[in-house]
Amino acid sequence: MSLTEQARWFVLGGDHLVLLDDQGRIPQGPRACLPSHLQHASFERFDEWDGLPCLLLDLGGEVDTEALTPLRQLMVAGDETGFQLAGRAWQLATFRRTHRFCGECGAPMSPKAGEWAQGCRHGHVVYPRISPCIIVAVRKGPAILLAAHRRHYQAEDPMYTVLAGFVEAGENLEQCVAREVFEESGIRVRNVRYVASQPWPFPHSLMMGFTADYESGEIRVQDEELVAADFFEADGLPRLPPHGTIARRLITLCLDDQA
Repeated sequence: MSLTEQARWFVLGGDHLVLLDDQGRIPQGPRACLPSHLQHASFERFDEWDGLPCLLLDLGGEVDTEALTPLRQLMVAGDETGFQLAGRAWQLATFRRTHRFCGECGAPMSPKAGEWAQGCRHGHVVYPRISPCIIVAVRKGPAILLAAHRRHYQAEDPMYTVLAGFVEAGENLEQCVAREVFEESGIRVRNVRYVASQPWPFPHSLMMGFTADYESGEIRVQDEELVAADFFEADGLPRLPPHGTIARRLITLCLDDQA
């Protein structure tokens, strides 16, 4: 392997950790730009970025993670392309980690030539899992429904965001929007409208963004999911999700009255 091989190098490890360079970006350049112990490692190509191949190496979940950085840092730093591609790399790595054995026969699985898939010796083939989710901004006049979620709650400076949830079997997206909003907040909505989507590698979601209008109900938070929820106007917003997330895009659309 030539140390002059040019690429963008996606080195993953631990739980959603990634190797970044001194500028906080995905390493780019020859293999020689990588730490010496990785320069002869076996990478796999999974995408392309500005004419350079994107090469992936998963060090595994038990690796020493001292030199690695949380994947979210790319998003916080505003590196949308880096975050998108690192997220794709993570979803592929998660797929490999969680499909080492066949779900039908229990035999070991191995990568299938020519595509991102795993196959067993009996011919059963599986592809990367994608979990459909909805994420929705609910508008009530000039205000938007925002909630503090338990999974990332900080008492000193809580972040508030829009509601989201996984699509259930036999359910269409609009039904999921109405169900999730009612279950989590006690609010009923109408005029559900699709906006955009975003892949989300925590761990393998496809977020489909919507806006909706308040119809009826009083806020009654689902304690298992939320700490608090309320309607906020533009001049009194709490801390919001970072730019580059579909949540922030939906919030901006609603508050700018563009949805």
